[in-house]
Amino acid sequence: MQDNNQITNNYNVEEVYDENQIQVLEGLEAVRKRPGMYIGSTGERGLHHLVYEIVDNSIDEALAGYCDNIEVDILPGDIIRVSDDGRGIPVGIQHQTGLPAVTVVFTVLHAGGKFGGSGYKVSGGLHGVGASVVNALSEWLTVKVYDGQHIYEQKYSRGDIVTDLTVVGDTDRTGTVIEFKPDPEIFNETTVFSYNILLTRLREQAFLNAGARIILTDRRGGEPVTQTMHYEGGIKSYVEFLNKDKGSDVINDEVIYLSSVSGDSTAEVALQYTMDYSALIMSFANNIHTVDGGTHETGFKTALTRVFNDYGHKFKLLKEEEKLSGEDVREGLTAIISVKLKEAQFEGQTKAKLGSVEMRSMVDQLVYNKLMEYFEENPAVARGIFDKATQAAAAREAARRAKELVRRKTAMGGAGLPGKLSDCQSKDASMTEIFIVEGDSAGGSACGGRDRRYQAILPLWGKMLNVEKARLDKIYNNEKLLPVVMALGTGIGEEFDITKLRYGKTIIMADADVDGSHIRTLLLTFFFRFMRPLIEEGHVYLAQPPLYEVKKGKKSIGYAYTDEERDALSATVDGEPVIKRFKGLGEMNSEDLWKTTMDPEHRIMLRVDVEDAAAADKAFSILMGDKVEPRREFIETNAQYVTDLDI
Repeated sequence: MQDNNQITNNYNVEEVYDENQIQVLEGLEAVRKRPGMYIGSTGERGLHHLVYEIVDNSIDEALAGYCDNIEVDILPGDIIRVSDDGRGIPVGIQHQTGLPAVTVVFTVLHAGGKFGGSGYKVSGGLHGVGASVVNALSEWLTVKVYDGQHIYEQKYSRGDIVTDLTVVGDTDRTGTVIEFKPDPEIFNETTVFSYNILLTRLREQAFLNAGARIILTDRRGGEPVTQTMHYEGGIKSYVEFLNKDKGSDVINDEVIYLSSVSGDSTAEVALQYTMDYSALIMSFANNIHTVDGGTHETGFKTALTRVFNDYGHKFKLLKEEEKLSGEDVREGLTAIISVKLKEAQFEGQTKAKLGSVEMRSMVDQLVYNKLMEYFEENPAVARGIFDKATQAAAAREAARRAKELVRRKTAMGGAGLPGKLSDCQSKDASMTEIFIVEGDSAGGSACGGRDRRYQAILPLWGKMLNVEKARLDKIYNNEKLLPVVMALGTGIGEEFDITKLRYGKTIIMADADVDGSHIRTLLLTFFFRFMRPLIEEGHVYLAQPPLYEVKKGKKSIGYAYTDEERDALSATVDGEPVIKRFKGLGEMNSEDLWKTTMDPEHRIMLRVDVEDAAAADKAFSILMGDKVEPRREFIETNAQYVTDLDI
C-alpha cells in the first residue's frame, strides 16, 4: 500500500481555543489524599505517569495540528521539563472562576478544553486533569506560556499557587514549557526517573502521531543522552520497528497499511506477518494504549478471520466445509490498530478498554473491504500468508489430538495432576502458591521445608523447550512443560482461562547461577507466549534464594543475597567469620530453604510485570529467537548493568 494514504494531523480546526473553552467541573482536594486513584500507584509506575500526563497535553496539540516538536528533558535532581511549540495554554480570564485559564488548568481537577469546548476535535485524555494532578503531586511546578507576544510564568507548590501569573518577557514563539519535581512525600518509594521507561513510552507516541518530533534528553550527569523520535511512516514504521529483530523472515516484505475516515473519526491498521508462531496485536484509541482491547480490536479480529475464510473459499484454497480459526489467522501477525474519535468511551478508570460501539463496525468494514482488496491485488503475498494460516490450523489439530491423548492417559480433564506434584491441602486459590523448582534434590528440600497447608511443590526434569520456536502441539508433547500446564489448570493459548487457576502465586525457584537464569528465562518465555494473563494479572514471581550464610563458629549470623550484604554481615563478627556459599538450592537443607526463600514472613520475591507488551515481545524475540546479531547487540549494550554475575 502507498504511504500517501497515511493519516497525519487530520484534526486541523479553525475554532477559537481561548479562556472561554476552559470549563470547570470540580475541585482538586482529593488528589494528594488518594493519589493512586489518579495515577495508579505512588511507585515507579505512578512516578513516570506524571510525565505522560504532561506530554499527552502536548500530543493533543499535535493531534489538533498545532504542534510539531515536543522536548522532554530529565534535569539534575530528577526534575522534568516538557516543552512544546503548540499554541500555549490560554492565559485570559476564565469566566466561571475569574482566574487566568492556565491557573484553572493547573489547580482545578476536571478543568480543560475537552469538555464540550471547541478547542479540540479529539483528545487522548482530559486536558487539565493531567496538569492539575501532576501539580498536586509535585513538590513544585512552574509553567511558562509563550503566546507569540509575551512570556507568562506562574509557580505552584503541592498544588497551591505560589506566584500570580506574570509577564516575564517578550517572544515571537508560541508554546508551553512545564518544569516539575515530584513530591517525595507522595513518591516515597523512588523519585528517580528511568530513561528507558520514558524512551519506550515516548517512542510509542511518536509512532502513533506521524510527523510529530519528540526529543528525550537525559541531562543528569556527564554528556547528555538524547534520542530524537520522528516517524513519517507512523504506525507502519511502528510495525517495522517491532519486527526488526524477529528471528524469522517476514512473509509480506512491505507492511500492509489500511485507513479510513468517517466524520470526526479515523481508523488505521498496519500489519505484517512473520514466520514466528506468536502474535502481537496492539490497539490504541486517541493515542491511549488499550491493553485490554475493546470494540476496535474486536472489529479487527472478526474481520481478519472473515477475510481469510472468504478468500480461501473464493479461490478454492479451502474446502467448502473447512474453516480457519481466529488463532490460525493471527499466528505470526504483528499488528497496530489506532483509532481516533471525538467522544471516546472507555471502560474503567484506567482506560484500558475501548467501549465505543461505532468503532467495531468502522474497523470491521475497513479491514474486511481493504484487506480483501489487497489480497486480490497481491495474490503472491496473500498465498504466502494464507499458507502460514493453514499450517497453523494443521498444528492446532495436532495439538488437539495430543491434548486428547494426554487427557486419556492422565485423566487431565478430571482431577488428573502431574505425578511429581506435591500438592497443598487448601483449594483456595487466593491463599495457595506453587513453587516450580529444578531437579529432584531441590524439590526434596522444598517439600521438606514447605507449609503443606498452602504451598505446593512441582520439581521439573527433562529438557526444557524454548517455546519461542514452538507451536502448541510441541508443548503437549514436552515432558517438562506439560506438568506445569496440568498443575496450573488454566489451559494455554486461546483456551487459557484465568478462573481455573489453582494457585494464586506461581513462584519460579531456580539456582542463583547462569543455569538457573536460563531456566527462569525459558519458563518466563513460556508464560508470556502461552499464559500471558498469568503475568499481566500479577501471579508470577521469582524466588530470591540467598548466596551466602555467614556464621560465627556454628552460630548463624544471617543470610546474604549479595556480596555487599555478605561483607556487611561479616564485619559484625569478631575474629574470622565462617562463610557458606550456596551453589544451588539442592545444597540448602529444608530448614534453610524455608527460612530464607519460602517463609512469607522473611522471604524476598520479585513479582514479574509486563509494563509494555511490545517491549517484552521484542526482548523475548531477541533473547530466545534465531537471530544471533540482535542478541549479541543486546548483551553488549546491557552487560554494563550486570552487577552480580556468577559463572
